[in-house]
Amino acid sequence: MGKRVIVIGAGFSGLAAATALADQGYSVTILEKNESAGGRARKFETQGFVFDMGPSWYWMPDVFEKYFAEFGKKPSDYYDLIRLDPSYSVIFGESDKVDLPARLPQLEALFEGIEPGAALKLREFLKQAAYKYEVGMNKFVWKPSRSVTEFLSLKLLVDVSRLDVLQSFHTHIRKYFSHERILKLMEFPILFLGALPENTPAMYSLMNYAEIALGTWYPMGGMHEIVKAMVKLAEEKGVQINYEEEVQELVIQQGQVREVITASGSYQADAVVAGADYHHVEDKLLKPEYRNYSEQYWQKRVLAPSCILYYLGVNRRVNKLNHHNLFFDEDFGLHSHEIYTQPQWPSKPLFYVSAPSKTDPSVAPEGSENLFVLIPVAPDLAGDTEEIRDHYYHMVMERLERYVGHDIRSHVVYKRSYAHSDFMQDYHAFKGNAYGLANTLMQTALLKPNLKSFKVKNLYYTGQLTVPGPGVPPSLISGLVVAKELNREQTSRV
Repeated sequence: MGKRVIVIGAGFSGLAAATALADQGYSVTILEKNESAGGRARKFETQGFVFDMGPSWYWMPDVFEKYFAEFGKKPSDYYDLIRLDPSYSVIFGESDKVDLPARLPQLEALFEGIEPGAALKLREFLKQAAYKYEVGMNKFVWKPSRSVTEFLSLKLLVDVSRLDVLQSFHTHIRKYFSHERILKLMEFPILFLGALPENTPAMYSLMNYAEIALGTWYPMGGMHEIVKAMVKLAEEKGVQINYEEEVQELVIQQGQVREVITASGSYQADAVVAGADYHHVEDKLLKPEYRNYSEQYWQKRVLAPSCILYYLGVNRRVNKLNHHNLFFDEDFGLHSHEIYTQPQWPSKPLFYVSAPSKTDPSVAPEGSENLFVLIPVAPDLAGDTEEIRDHYYHMVMERLERYVGHDIRSHVVYKRSYAHSDFMQDYHAFKGNAYGLANTLMQTALLKPNLKSFKVKNLYYTGQLTVPGPGVPPSLISGLVVAKELNREQTSRV
């Protein structure tokens, strides 16, 4: 078609949208603020350590397969996947750990040992969760959610009635299990959705199905291998990616974006897909009369958490850790309260440690360990200082060292922290969020920020602040959905 599309941002959703549009014949240029692609999934290398900067969980492998299949490819054309077993470990205390086995029979045996009858209940739970996954991931998340009419078919209405949209996950899971330990294990995947189980629709038991039935995987070389694959595929389709090219203004003429201004020049456009932070695009790149939403609207949105991250290069092996390690050794209720109910810097936070060097020797020098430590915290907290970061570093490292039984801090040869101010500086993240909007009932489907501008005919949005939501698989889907919508509207005008 030769039409020029500018995509703002080379994150997962931007790369997906750009590749799909280029495959349809559009002339596509991505303008990326940073020096490399991937958005929050960038990587950096230093002293022989390779650090993934953001996402570290590879769930829903079928979504990645579907993405590459759109272009006649497979993930295995670009990277090697291995299934982790155990999927992850949950640490409840210094000598109290549960390894979640990758295979269902072993998981059933684990549950039965904790709560008699839980194996049968797990099968029942997974049966309905499988239905929700099938409907949710193959029907609902692929809807652009621009009109209620998209959901009015009789079949979809029947599906909705079976999805438990109006029931909370907290209530739903307690119909099956009563032991506090199992409840914590089952509620863990919901944390990725950015809200308390009490405020998350029971529909999202589909996350448990994804984790248990479809598995936890790892692309050898790190999560950035997915980004490399997507960049290679995009360029094979003819996408031009311009790095260190931050967009400063969208020029609107007669109700359409006609020019995209950057610090170093300008680009003519027939359509624009904004994969940058939605709020930033509206607040900084558009004049008020062209914005979809008011500042009051944005201030009322419920955001998923932010986090404090530590990237640590350790010049010895660390005992007892698996690839994914969740430290539930403090009060989950207190930490949740300090994230969601009364946002504040946490008193005794839970935390997560990823040790990819346990699986992949390429990400650390021989005999060394690559550690990624994450503490979930509320977004929009004042006081993101080096003192605060140092305080939490020593707090969680003391607990980690007690658990592994030896010193780690004296063996740290590389350390870098990352928190609110970094998310804002690198990604213009609204309130320094790390994961986008929380998946609450009032922020689902039609109730999310719209993927299309109401006031600019050829401006579209993609990414974690619009449909279908936060996470790597939803971001891939978001890019494909917006590309389909753009192509449908552009071709209908021809």
